[in-house]
Amino acid sequence: MAIDKHEIDKLSRLARLSVSEEDSADVADRITRILDLVDQLQAVDTTGVAPMSHPLDAVQRLRADEVTELNQREAFQAVAPNAEQGLYLVPKVIE
Repeated sequence: MAIDKHEIDKLSRLARLSVSEEDSADVADRITRILDLVDQLQAVDTTGVAPMSHPLDAVQRLRADEVTELNQREAFQAVAPNAEQGLYLVPKVIE
């Protein structure tokens, strides 16, 4: 799939990007090469290949979901400018 200068001008305007006249031909060539690579990858026969989420058989070690710190809410809220019933009160910023 070939991209021409006209398409680059249209895409740069839609994306609000500034592409100079002398760079638009180079950008068109680069995008054309990328799209050619995508076409080449899509042409590969992948029948019989199982989809995978990760190329390695990595297993993430998980820790037990346990509380490891003491509840310090009272101490934290004691130094807060304004707190009430366990909640921090902040000024309204949206009208």
